[in-house]
Amino acid sequence: MLITSSWNDSLHFCQWKGVLCGQRHLRVTGLNLEFYNLAGFISPSIGNLSFLRIVNFTNNSFQGGIPHEMGRLFRLRVLDLDINLLEGQIPGNLSHCNNLRILYLDQNKFIGNLPKELGSLSQLVALTVESNNLTRAIPASFGNLSSLRLLMAGENMLEGNIPGSLGSLKSLVMLSISGNKLSGIIPPSIYNLSSLAFFWAPINQFHGSLPQNLGLTLPNIKTLVFSNNQLSGLIPRSISNASKLESLGLAENKFSPGVPINFGNLKNLSRLNLYGNGLGTGDINDLNFISTLVNCSKLIVLYLSNNGFGGVLPNSIANLSTQLQHLTVGRNKISGSIPTDIVNLVSLNALDLVYNQLTGSIPTSISRLHKLQVVAFGGNNLSGEIPSSTGNLTLLNKLGLEKNNLQGNIPSTLGNCKGLLSLQLNGNNLSGSIPREVISLSSLSISLVLSRNSLSGPLPQEVGNLRNLGLLVRSHNKLSGEIPSSLSSCISLQYLYLDNNSFKGVIPQSLESLRGIEKLNLSHNSLSGEIPKFLGSFSFLRKLDLSFNDLEGGIPVGEVFQNASAISVLGNNKLCGGIPALELPSCPDDKPRKKKMPLGLALLILTVCGVLSIILTLSILILCWLRKMRKRPSLASSSMDSWRIISYNKLLKATNGFSSANLIGTGSFGSVYKGILNLSDQKAIAVKVFNQQRRGATKSFMAECKALKDIRHRNLVKIITACASVDFQANDFKALVYEYMENGSLEYWLHPVFLQIGPIYEQQKSLSLLQRLGIAIDVASALDYLHNHCHILIVHCDIKPSNILLDGDMTGHVGDFGLARLLQQPDNSELSKSQISSVGTKGTIGYVAPEYGMGYQVSTNGDVYSYGILLLELFTGKRPTDGMFIDGLNLHKLVKLALPERVMEIVDQNLLEEEEGASINYLKQMNSEKISKCLSLIFRIGVACSEQSPRERMTIADVVRELYLAKDILLERRT
Repeated sequence: MLITSSWNDSLHFCQWKGVLCGQRHLRVTGLNLEFYNLAGFISPSIGNLSFLRIVNFTNNSFQGGIPHEMGRLFRLRVLDLDINLLEGQIPGNLSHCNNLRILYLDQNKFIGNLPKELGSLSQLVALTVESNNLTRAIPASFGNLSSLRLLMAGENMLEGNIPGSLGSLKSLVMLSISGNKLSGIIPPSIYNLSSLAFFWAPINQFHGSLPQNLGLTLPNIKTLVFSNNQLSGLIPRSISNASKLESLGLAENKFSPGVPINFGNLKNLSRLNLYGNGLGTGDINDLNFISTLVNCSKLIVLYLSNNGFGGVLPNSIANLSTQLQHLTVGRNKISGSIPTDIVNLVSLNALDLVYNQLTGSIPTSISRLHKLQVVAFGGNNLSGEIPSSTGNLTLLNKLGLEKNNLQGNIPSTLGNCKGLLSLQLNGNNLSGSIPREVISLSSLSISLVLSRNSLSGPLPQEVGNLRNLGLLVRSHNKLSGEIPSSLSSCISLQYLYLDNNSFKGVIPQSLESLRGIEKLNLSHNSLSGEIPKFLGSFSFLRKLDLSFNDLEGGIPVGEVFQNASAISVLGNNKLCGGIPALELPSCPDDKPRKKKMPLGLALLILTVCGVLSIILTLSILILCWLRKMRKRPSLASSSMDSWRIISYNKLLKATNGFSSANLIGTGSFGSVYKGILNLSDQKAIAVKVFNQQRRGATKSFMAECKALKDIRHRNLVKIITACASVDFQANDFKALVYEYMENGSLEYWLHPVFLQIGPIYEQQKSLSLLQRLGIAIDVASALDYLHNHCHILIVHCDIKPSNILLDGDMTGHVGDFGLARLLQQPDNSELSKSQISSVGTKGTIGYVAPEYGMGYQVSTNGDVYSYGILLLELFTGKRPTDGMFIDGLNLHKLVKLALPERVMEIVDQNLLEEEEGASINYLKQMNSEKISKCLSLIFRIGVACSEQSPRERMTIADVVRELYLAKDILLERRT
């Protein structure tokens, strides 16, 4: 509901939501409109609210510029416009607001320079302008901001030097200038700001050296980050005295030659990043400083890669903090073996030792580091076998052992690593066959590289399980047999290399489904037959190597075959044709000549066709005449036969004239109002009014009518009546009347809005575990009814939290059938592209089934996918469109990687917090093992429902059964 719906004459403006007033004069003193999804422009009239002290518009979609009239607000203390779409220049006349203490302008589209006039705001405590498009230099006048404690100007395009006048800001605690184009040396006066606790200056063009007394002049420094600049010289030894230091980032500079810091006094150090400098001389003592890190008991991250450190990994590395999660020392000159006691680092998530000179075998003890997600040992001289116990690392998502001297078989136990995204074993001496357990790891989505080994046998048919894999390399092995047709299921493949093996037979026609392939290398095998014509239609194919096989016939036509540099067919002596640059012989003209049809037969066919055309034309004319002779009932009336149709006038009165005060929600095709239909019983209703100006609104109205007119289920929103009429201006009017749901939509319970009342924040209550499970069962039961028990199969097509409504008892009801499809035939769950559905996107981004994006018809499988995403969101509290989901990670993968041991890490923490109520008291009595077991089952159901392939998803009937089992586990009905 829009916050402005309460802004009307029925209430005093001091009672409007988001409006704060003074108690004496009832004048507006504050506008708190954060997180309300408001749009439009900030009115210049705001300058007339002369008593304003607080303006908080953060996290909306306001656009345009900041009105210059704001400069009149001389009482203004807080101006927070973070996270909007504001643009233009920052008005210099904001300097007239001489009582301003807080000015937040982050994450907008402001351009131009930082106004030098702002330097006159002597009471300003915080100024943040991060993530805009600001240019030019930081004004020297900012050195006059004597009260300033916070200056954040990162992620812009600021240029020039840092003004030395900033060294006058004796109260400055936080300074961020990261991600700009600032250059020159950092003024020495900055290092004398003894109050400074946080200093971020990475990703600029600073040069020069750091002062050697830095650790003495910045006694309160906690975070010091200068990464990605051009700083040089020695790392100051005095940093050892900065006892409050928590994070030190000096990566990607030119510091040399060693690390002179004694870290023993830095008890709070949690992050140390020395990546990519010239540190180290290759000497055996280069890593001695590691022993001084033993006292840093809070150390979480240690990055030492891409330097010149020599010697061996000291045994003291095993005595580092047990909280250490990331340890990277790759691309150095380190020799010796991997310390077996490294198993002491029980919290390690990532261990990177790549491209050093390590020898010996892989310690089997590493398998006891159960939290490891990344293991990178490639580019060393490791020998021996890959320990079979590596399969115990069930959270592993990247394993890189390439370019070593490893022998033996690939352990089949790697098949236990169900979250593995990338596996690289190339460049070793591995032998034997490829284990089916490994080749069938459907989680593999980045790469599977096994080239340059001595692997033998066929390529298992289970390779078809790699549906999400992008890079598959089996080159330079001893693989034999035919290329399996199951490769056609690997529809995400971009790079496929099977060259230098002993494959025989033809190139399977089924590979036509690999339309995303960019590079394909099948050279140096014994393949025969013709080159498949479908390769010519692969629009992304940039490199095709079929050389040195036994292929025959003509070169196909198509894009890749027109570029001699993109294709190689050498060593196939039976090929012909193609472009001249291929220098192949012409193909013989062996096309059979067409036989002429006998004249008599041709005349007979023409006569029959003519008679049929006349009959068809007459039939169409007669049918059209008959339709005109009788009045056909409208679709709207036929769809609403079973309802008592209500008038526009009654709905107008029920909703108080469709007043904004009655507005409870807006959607794609209209608005929903609360109303009282019968004044005697005061029973509330919800009236969905369709916006007839919106394209598709009428179609949505018809879809809901058809879907809901004859169906009844306790978990479907009950429709009371409908209206298809005209309003008082003779405009078409269509509306549906539903039972009112007191507790609104599931969306607002999962992602509640924060309300600020003075300094206090109030948050809507969270749903308990039992309540969420109950709602999940309610929604699944409704879908089971629609899919399997209704007189006609209905596919909802838009399952998401905002379409799940909760009544007074927190029972879930599925609503909004505006995109629903009625399938005349029972759904056999077989996908078809023979007819593109008219539903369009068939849902909402994040919840819509992936096959719909390829034009497949709607099916119950699509609803199951949407339900699976909703189920995962219901128990993790994360939207599928959350900003954390980048680089291939999504909600489905997040949960899949956490199963089964880490479910308590990804569950919505609000779910387990202490709350009032009987159900929560009961929850407190439940033991954690039972809760974990229940959540594991729920998450498995969600993952199974949201699989990429429709055929791998659960049926909704199985979902209902499994969810009741989860409830039984929770309530101890079963052991």
